[in-house]
Amino acid sequence: MSDPSVDDGVKTSAPAWADRAADRSRSVQRSRARSVEQAKVIVAAARRLLQTEGATLTTQELSKEAGIALQTFYRHFPSKDQLLLAVFEDFVSERLAELEAGARDLPDPVHRLRFYIEGVLRSVAEPGGVGQRFVTAEHWRLHQLFPVEMQQVNQPYADLIERELRAAAEAGSLRPNDPATDAWLVMKLVMSVVHHVAFAPMEDGADVIERVWAFCLSAFGGSASGGTRLGDRGAAVTKGR
Repeated sequence: MSDPSVDDGVKTSAPAWADRAADRSRSVQRSRARSVEQAKVIVAAARRLLQTEGATLTTQELSKEAGIALQTFYRHFPSKDQLLLAVFEDFVSERLAELEAGARDLPDPVHRLRFYIEGVLRSVAEPGGVGQRFVTAEHWRLHQLFPVEMQQVNQPYADLIERELRAAAEAGSLRPNDPATDAWLVMKLVMSVVHHVAFAPMEDGADVIERVWAFCLSAFGGSASGGTRLGDRGAAVTKGR
């Protein structure tokens, strides 16, 4: 009988129990926690620099801003593009959390749906400078290089819209054709307006925002009186940082 500990030249993956044992290791847990914290520091530093540096941001500047060695950066992110994917995901997650918190007390799904659509548009109604233009330009470049990853970055917003569309349909307030597809189309419409505004600020932002909502409401079979206008509370909650 051959000794199973002898390497016969065939590479095999670690058994599941070995992975579980490693996960329970305190040293592994500490190392993972430390790595997560370092990654957060890097992403936070990137977000700060992107507001002023935009496309000129270098990994050397980033490592200095984050207070880490360049080698540490590359241990967490193989390239600047991988970092930008993380930055986009972090930004979208943060903004959606703000939107959900702001809509928590709104009375019905149509009100919340309007808040989610108008809120994103209102947050970029004013020109955002270098950072906003950079995000727009990089979004499409990254979408070409990493279409699956970028879809994953943006999908949570579509999921948020879909949830309210389904709730409104159940309540009899709206009649979406296909909530998942309709939500995806809303996401693309909102993104297009946001990206347009980054380079061509709206002369009458409030009117454009109202028209976008009216267009969506009509598409969902809702009445012109559905929803409420976003007041100061909504504008404050959704204002970009």
